Amino acid sequence: MREFAGYEHGVNLGGWLSQCEHSREHYETFITEKNIEEIGSWGLDHVRIPIDYDLVETKDGEYIEYGFDKIQKAYDWCRKNNLNMILDLHKAFGYSFDGDENEFGFFENESYQERFYKLWEEFARRFGSNYEHMTFELLNEVTDKEFNDAWNDISTKCIKRIRKIAPEIKIIIGGYHNNSIQALPDLAMPVDENVVYTFHCYEPLIFTHQGAHWAPGMDVDFRMTLEKTYKEMGELSKEHLSQITAGFDGLDESECLSSAFFDMYFKEAVRVAEERNVALYCGEYGVIDRANPEDTLKWYKSISESFDRFHIGRASWNYKEKDFGLIDEHMKEVKDQVIKLL
Repeated sequence: MREFAGYEHGVNLGGWLSQCEHSREHYETFITEKNIEEIGSWGLDHVRIPIDYDLVETKDGEYIEYGFDKIQKAYDWCRKNNLNMILDLHKAFGYSFDGDENEFGFFENESYQERFYKLWEEFARRFGSNYEHMTFELLNEVTDKEFNDAWNDISTKCIKRIRKIAPEIKIIIGGYHNNSIQALPDLAMPVDENVVYTFHCYEPLIFTHQGAHWAPGMDVDFRMTLEKTYKEMGELSKEHLSQITAGFDGLDESECLSSAFFDMYFKEAVRVAEERNVALYCGEYGVIDRANPEDTLKWYKSISESFDRFHIGRASWNYKEKDFGLIDEHMKEVKDQVIKLL
């Protein structure tokens, strides 16, 4: 398994250039150079920066120079603070993991796909020479499994077009069910040695998404602690969640969460990465702000032990706000301890 050097310990800047009010006032105030300086002082090696196409394109496909300049400024801030940067396209024209964005048709519409390819070619022209300190992530969280074959075709074509302009830059791809770890075996074989496989990990979902209004089946008033056993978490998951979640097979059902859970959960992904000699990266992981902060710290300790054991690079979700903010008030008592685990 290849190592993703320079992208081992990071944090997401979600809500800045994506999942946000797309206005210059927001772009200029939500994250500033001082925030990047703070992240650099934590000893991390990179940030993952989600962007929506709205930053750099109009609905009609005209490029917005201000948006490209904003990405360049973010990169300059990162380099000034010894941070690498992942440029993650969180929303493309015609596709978003969030149905409320009303972006549909991408996997069926060749003109939308061509627009996607051309945007990545533009990113490659503008930023491809930064390959030592920047990585491209093609698209955030493909949703339905039925899109798998189309996505494999689209991602392979896109990588090959990028390669004509930026042959050395690393490119991250993930799979269906919102970059689920189970989708990794179904990803297309890596085009070259600079492809990285990614997954997201919010397991056990019943804990990390307790009270989340967007989680299907979840009661917004539901709360739980990590004192629950695997058996209890399994029962609660069936009661409060209606989406696919990780099970606890192979674990002592009388025990509570530990790194053994994540070792089991990561095992297949590590096997695939080793078999294909591809780097493995967890682009998002974290705990909702409804959870008890002390439990959040315990969760980070467990998952970090497993990340370190398997040499999996990662970026926590999220630096601020978006229901998972590390620097938000609810994390005050444990923030410094969690940061050391990122």
